[in-house]
Amino acid sequence: MFRKLFGFAVLAVVAWFGIHLFFGLIGFAIGIVGKLLWLAFLGFLVYLVLRVFAPATADRVKETIAGKPGGAS
Repeated sequence: MFRKLFGFAVLAVVAWFGIHLFFGLIGFAIGIVGKLLWLAFLGFLVYLVLRVFAPATADRVKETIAGKPGGAS
């Protein structure tokens, strides 16, 4: 009886650590994705401001990011 009780207690502790690790990794992955989306949004805002106030510069930025060869500069 004590052997079964001890076995269930060990199983519960191992399961608790496993669940804690699993959800910690899931939370880390969601945090990374959220950070990347936030940085992409900030980049979009910078590009939008450039597009409104300096369209030629925005075109050069777009060409640089897209990897298209630019003019002779």
